[in-house]
Amino acid sequence: MILRDTKETLLVTNANLSGSQFTDVNLQGAQFTDINLSHATFTDINLSGVKFSNVNLSQVEIEACETSGMKIRGILVSELFRAYEKGASARGQTTD
Repeated sequence: MILRDTKETLLVTNANLSGSQFTDVNLQGAQFTDINLSHATFTDINLSGVKFSNVNLSQVEIEACETSGMKIRGILVSELFRAYEKGASARGQTTD
């Protein structure tokens, strides 16, 4: 199925969309529940204001991302980085 240049509200339940491609798609306000995104790739994505809860983030890599204001378990990521760098510095390690 191809949806192009359209504004639709979709209700997708118990579907296998593996291998699908989404390009220039607005999913603002969308809800995702019980979704398997393992091995998916996200590039040039706006996740500002998104809340993740009860999510398996094992083996996730975050690279070249804006993380200002981002929190993990209520702690600012910038503070976690500072604490990590301070600990590494105290141990004589570099953080690059």
